[in-house]
Amino acid sequence: MFSERTLPEFKATSSEVTKEEGLLLYEDMILGRFFEDTCAQMYQRGKMFGFVHLYNGQEAVSTGVIKAMRVGEDYVSSTYRDHVHALSCGVPAKEVMAELFGKETGCSKGRGGSMHMFSAPHKLLGGYAFVAEGIPVATGAAFQSKYRREVLGDESFAQQVTACFFGDGASNNGQFFECLNMAALWKLPIIYVVENNKWAIGMAHDRATSQPEIYKKASVFGMAGVEVDGMDVLAVRSVAKEAVERARAGEGPTLIEALTYRFRGHSLADPDKLRSKDEKQFWISRDPIKKFANYLIENNLADREELKEIEIKVQQEIDLAVELAENSPEPHPSELYRYVFAED
Repeated sequence: MFSERTLPEFKATSSEVTKEEGLLLYEDMILGRFFEDTCAQMYQRGKMFGFVHLYNGQEAVSTGVIKAMRVGEDYVSSTYRDHVHALSCGVPAKEVMAELFGKETGCSKGRGGSMHMFSAPHKLLGGYAFVAEGIPVATGAAFQSKYRREVLGDESFAQQVTACFFGDGASNNGQFFECLNMAALWKLPIIYVVENNKWAIGMAHDRATSQPEIYKKASVFGMAGVEVDGMDVLAVRSVAKEAVERARAGEGPTLIEALTYRFRGHSLADPDKLRSKDEKQFWISRDPIKKFANYLIENNLADREELKEIEIKVQQEIDLAVELAENSPEPHPSELYRYVFAED
């Protein structure tokens, strides 16, 4: 048997999103799902190497948070499960796919691969291979936004917000506590987003922490903490919008714990034998994409044909991304040390 926390209830009204907003959210989640499915195929064909961590099942978190921000203006810090965060930030699918193929046309010039997506134009601060590694980076980004605005008087950083994604396993690391303390002390414009998918590789979250409800740890630092159903994009979007508004108003950080689940193993090298079939089936039955599709149809914001058109369009985009990635050049050996250090 497996046990589940009681998921927070969220009842979306018919006016929660406009038709245009709804279709954009749906397209973003479909892009994430289809992209990851294609990654699995390419990995099996030997087109990708190393560890590849897929995001299937967690799309509502990426879409709900990032699309509640100013895409391209606000910062986003990711984890090693970073492909979909990059896509939600607006990094073109062809650049993300090329990076996974290790090609020069990738968003990190083929030097980063699956776990190190980065894009300065899209304010993506990077994916990080080490657990909790991105938390200090995101905290620093939020600090510089506040410093440049309030101390240096640079209005180009006015109301800039940073979103920091990490998993439940990171919430027991020292960086988590140190950075939340600083963010609260200095009222930094940052949103800490815990994607609690119940498992830190092969360790069940409930067995690894004395306080499984991560959002409650925010109270120690006097900051806002909230839990949300991470399988409901509208619920995530709602709490994210409140957190963004709080940060822009100078009221400090928020810790959001999104209860979600990955549909695949920890990585494509994980046989996924530790999680029970009953647990997996419970969460798969709550697929965030199917849930949102039903909402759009039931509220007359879209019909099956419109959603199918979006799916076809997205698949064509991904197919083109694969084609371009395959035909792109690899980094030249003569540039082995390029990008290692920043030049003055």
